[in-house]
Amino acid sequence: MFCVTRKLSDRLLSRREVLGLGAAGVGVVLLGGCGGAGSSGEASSSAGAGQVSGSNKDKKITFGSIGWTEDVAVSNLSKVVMEKDLGYGGVDIKGPLELGPLFLGVAGEELTAFQDVWMPNNKSYLNSAKVKPKVELLPPWFEGQTKYGLAVPMYMKKKGIVSIADLNRAGTNVITGIEPSASFMPVIRNKVIPGYNLHMKLVTSSTAAMLAELQKKYSAKQPIVIPAWSPHWMNKKYDLWYLKDPKGLEKPFSNSSKLQTVVSENLKNDDPVTYAFLKAIKLTEDQVNSLELEINKAGEDNPVKGVNNWLEGNRNVVEPWIRAARKASRQS
Repeated sequence: MFCVTRKLSDRLLSRREVLGLGAAGVGVVLLGGCGGAGSSGEASSSAGAGQVSGSNKDKKITFGSIGWTEDVAVSNLSKVVMEKDLGYGGVDIKGPLELGPLFLGVAGEELTAFQDVWMPNNKSYLNSAKVKPKVELLPPWFEGQTKYGLAVPMYMKKKGIVSIADLNRAGTNVITGIEPSASFMPVIRNKVIPGYNLHMKLVTSSTAAMLAELQKKYSAKQPIVIPAWSPHWMNKKYDLWYLKDPKGLEKPFSNSSKLQTVVSENLKNDDPVTYAFLKAIKLTEDQVNSLELEINKAGEDNPVKGVNNWLEGNRNVVEPWIRAARKASRQS
């Protein structure tokens, strides 16, 4: 197993690598195997902080994070709302951690929740004998469709580059890739390129370098082909077209996944307010992408600032979560 220490823009490397890990890896790595730092920035309390219950101030809430962009976004959004609107004294985010320690941490109640479970990709971790009997998988919080695959700017699509099969006339013979160890990269090299008889070269670099090259080529309206995914802020900043794959050579990576939260089996009874809040979280693809973009603008080292900026125009999104927590508080 490996420690996930990538920045926000590098989350694809970790995801693609862990897709190939089996359940055996869960029992090998302990929660303390990777050093975990809390999230940057602190959310201030608000006038409505005590509207649920004064007991929330003393609760110990710890989210585990793998450091992927959507995980950083949803966990920090949860932190801010729980502290500012529900009166929690302090919500910690521990990470980045590997998937094995994250699932084990929730099962052992060292972590309150892990909010970035990709299903069915993470099924082997969830079904581990040390995890499955001790956790509950909440319904999906992500209401969009995840995307994964080769993509081009929309200005290329308008010129007829609609499918992977069209790439030989894309105006470039390069696919601008990411880290060579990312699991999707061999699929492009060994299946997609020969399968479509593409006269193209896959260039490896890093996710950050790929995004920088995308910015450069996009600004100049020059052709570029990249591996893209959603949710991610790139989909909000750039108008991208995910190329059709009539031969299905990108699968299973291109199959849509469900994004869910895993909590301890005891959370519903031990802390019904937190349970109700986490279960009520719902975000669309556009909301996640716009939230990630605000965090990216604010700086990777201060996600709370980006969350607060996003909340200025999206308070209506989180109000149902707050109401669900307050209802649970009245009933407990």
